Amino acid sequence: MNTPSAARSFHCGDYRLPLDRPLIMGIINATPDSFSGDGVAFDLVRAVAQAEQFIADGADVLDIGGESTRPGSDPVSIEEELCRVVPVIEALSGLGVPLSIDSWKPEVMRAALAAGASLVNDINGLRAPGALDVVAATDAGVCIMHMQGTPQTMQVSPSYADVCGEVTDFLLQSAQRAQDAGVDRSRIMLDPGFGFGKTSAHNLALLQGLTELSRCGYPLLVGLSRKSVLGRLTGRPVTDRVAASVAAALASVARGAWMVRVHDVAATRDALAVWQVAGVFPARPSGEN
Repeated sequence: MNTPSAARSFHCGDYRLPLDRPLIMGIINATPDSFSGDGVAFDLVRAVAQAEQFIADGADVLDIGGESTRPGSDPVSIEEELCRVVPVIEALSGLGVPLSIDSWKPEVMRAALAAGASLVNDINGLRAPGALDVVAATDAGVCIMHMQGTPQTMQVSPSYADVCGEVTDFLLQSAQRAQDAGVDRSRIMLDPGFGFGKTSAHNLALLQGLTELSRCGYPLLVGLSRKSVLGRLTGRPVTDRVAASVAAALASVARGAWMVRVHDVAATRDALAVWQVAGVFPARPSGEN
């Protein structure tokens, strides 16, 4: 088992997140059309209440997004996305945990970082013109995700010759491109992008292959919470997938995921706490930060 020293950490702005235990990212959907039905668009009181509850429940990071990226969703304008996320980030900036901006648009990234975010969570893998420049010009952390296609097209007919190999190659090449642009390795984490241009078979292959990706030396973020692959496995609707989501989080952590992005923070935290007490510690990233 490869466990780094307690001194190793992930760097995002003023925060240093430990790499010696799995962490939880709580989802704050500043949208009116979230696939999970928990959007808090334009309701700051509700957003703050949800964030405070997530922190009390054990969230280490809060991820704020203002554009639904469910399959087939329509894009929103930069102006609309800014109106949704910036007030929420400003309202949450004093809560004492890192805030992540879930956006692929450089303009939104820049405004969110100025408002108090310290992590960029980019489903587009820093491919939009200017996105890498925004991250490189700051000390923010970045999560580079793999997506085949766009949210509008990604589930039409996703196809891979080798899903694990192709996703890994894309992520490692993207991470190297970020480092070449001046983003320190300690600020980079990777996300294989479950549900983003993948069939259920692709998602399950990625889950089974996470261990290999975790050996590449970058912290891994996994987001399987309430996703359709869990609905297909269990027959449960999106509002009744807590148990499946927690099981997916545990399976991901067991295969080397460092952070899990979830809707159900308390249930995930409880499950991880039992695993930790039982001595079930997964391998952590082996690369040097």
